[in-house]
Amino acid sequence: MVSLQNSPTLHRTLFLNSFPQKHGASRSPRREGISFTVKAAHEPSASSAGFPSQDRPGRREVIAIGTTAPLVFLFSQNSSSFAAENKKGFLPVTDQKDGYTFIYPFGWQEVSIEGQDKVFKDVIEPLESVSVNIIPTGKQNIKEFGPPQQVGETLIKRVLAPPNQKTKIIEATEQDVDGKTYYRFEFIAQAPNYTRHALSTVSVSNGKFYTLTTGANERRWDKMKERLQTVIEFFQISNV
Repeated sequence: MVSLQNSPTLHRTLFLNSFPQKHGASRSPRREGISFTVKAAHEPSASSAGFPSQDRPGRREVIAIGTTAPLVFLFSQNSSSFAAENKKGFLPVTDQKDGYTFIYPFGWQEVSIEGQDKVFKDVIEPLESVSVNIIPTGKQNIKEFGPPQQVGETLIKRVLAPPNQKTKIIEATEQDVDGKTYYRFEFIAQAPNYTRHALSTVSVSNGKFYTLTTGANERRWDKMKERLQTVIEFFQISNV
């Protein structure tokens, strides 16, 4: 399992120094694969239908959200959110407070990692995970940080992979979805004893810089890539 070597303060400083910012950031991203604590799953109850947006439901509660018809209204009523809720083999997650929705493969568990907004991973294959980070920004659009290749290289080298790993960006693309611009990256991070193949998508909205990253051990990439690409494609930001 990867260990995060630098402190949260250093991590934030490296990121903020990478791009010009109008305002300082109060939250910092953390790198993938650090030690984690698995959150206990709770049986769904009558109160789970209206849990506060800042609460993070257990696995069974998330399953209940995906299968109980009245709770459809927790999600944005557009076609993308509806498709995410019903994607076979995946479970949906919506954060109404911060304004984003994504899906993750069935069987992954939510874990708690300091500095991450949400993380789900396979506890057997810990490199198989998805994480969401949010950093305040004064920018209005991801394009203000530069083109996809430039932003991707900076994020991968300074934020998404430990400094002792060799990184290589494979592809950087731009997509416009529902009036919002997303950059997507495919990259490899090589450690002494393993290589992680990863995908990231980033966007700016609501005064926040959003980063979702998912990946797997290189040896399992062929098996996992379609599922991980689905995770990236279903990440959606809404206005809050």
